[in-house]
Amino acid sequence: MSETWTLQPGLTCSDEYVVSEEHVAKHISSDISVLSTPAMILFMERTSMKCAQQYLPEPYTTVGVAVNVRHLNPAPLGGVVRVISKLLSIEGRRLVFEVRVYYRDVLIGEGLHERFIVNREKFIERVKSVLKN
Repeated sequence: MSETWTLQPGLTCSDEYVVSEEHVAKHISSDISVLSTPAMILFMERTSMKCAQQYLPEPYTTVGVAVNVRHLNPAPLGGVVRVISKLLSIEGRRLVFEVRVYYRDVLIGEGLHERFIVNREKFIERVKSVLKN
């Protein structure tokens, strides 16, 4: 691949999310109204994607390819969580992020998230061709 990216290891981004009804474990299948693990992963992926996207030219974007995280502590319905995503490495089109999620000053989740840089149009065409088969 001959493209060059302006992304650099060490890039750090953060974002905040309100834990709403659709983000709690009770919505998934539990009877507890705390941030669910799938929603925590969504926040991690979204923050990492937005972080990378601002440095990619059209028609490039990223897609998530792996998560390896631990959910350590709860965050309540209505709480605000802060996600910090740090780009650890770039290997060709593969991006590896360290992700951490905090509720107030308590670490509630951490781990690694990988994304892959793709040409949006080519990726969509590939998806369409897979769906035809």
